[in-house]
Amino acid sequence: MDWINGLQKAIEYIEEHLTDNISYDEIAKQSFSSTFHFQRVFSILCGYTLGEYIRNRRLSLAGKELLLGNQKIIDIALKYGYDNPDSFSRAFLKFHGVNPSQVKGKNASLKSFLPLKLKLSLEGGDSMDYRVEEKDCTVLVGYKQRFCGVPFGKQRAEQEEKMFTTTRAKQWLLRGASSDYYTDYCIINNIDDSGYDFYIANELNEWTRENLYNKEVTGVDFMSEMGFEEIIIPKQKYVVFETKHCCHPIEEYINIRQDLVADWMPLSGYQFANSPELALLHWRPIADKSNRFVEIWIPIENAN
Repeated sequence: MDWINGLQKAIEYIEEHLTDNISYDEIAKQSFSSTFHFQRVFSILCGYTLGEYIRNRRLSLAGKELLLGNQKIIDIALKYGYDNPDSFSRAFLKFHGVNPSQVKGKNASLKSFLPLKLKLSLEGGDSMDYRVEEKDCTVLVGYKQRFCGVPFGKQRAEQEEKMFTTTRAKQWLLRGASSDYYTDYCIINNIDDSGYDFYIANELNEWTRENLYNKEVTGVDFMSEMGFEEIIIPKQKYVVFETKHCCHPIEEYINIRQDLVADWMPLSGYQFANSPELALLHWRPIADKSNRFVEIWIPIENAN
């Protein structure tokens, strides 16, 4: 129950300090975990980032105060962390759909964003197969895009699908260079409130990496235009889950990540480590689509 109590204490701390300059480190302390771990758990369980939650709560309360009409817009903007009326108006319009000046002291229609409350429910009894593995330092080669939102769910799926379906040539080239036609790597790294880096990559041997841009070896002069980069995956302990072998394993992949946070991790003695998260997509050979599966590699460290 400590992790439930910790999360609830963190939410209560946020509510008590919505008009202050809130420190993520202080929020995480309430849940007895690292800042990185708390942000990851919060986003997976809630479906939005910690920053989005705080911003939405502030804008919800600001709307209520504007309706009363007894404070200046600039005073409410400053109260909820906005340095000037313009930045406040842009955020307010994006959240509520109307400008602050259209609301002040009037009968306007606004959005309400309620504070979170945790509820304990007992479900399942289902088992989760996993292994904990120390992965040596690995060098991959791939290309990235900066995704917005949290690294799972519908928004991630839409961005990922677009990236995969519009960069086929890069995938074919990397797959051929790796001589591995069965495994693609997806890498999630540099997660913050603005989004995260998403890579599509493959594992190339050292000689291939060294000669990837050598025209005398490749016979072409456009390799430098492909936007490839080396991605260093540091030595790290991982917990590894696998989806079932089936034609469409992505939905189960998303569910496993959520079950990991809600069910496995609180009792495991581990927390998220600040290292890249990996998904190994085993899609091929295409002739046997029913044998597709995803390996989910989550970086972990001992909880404090």
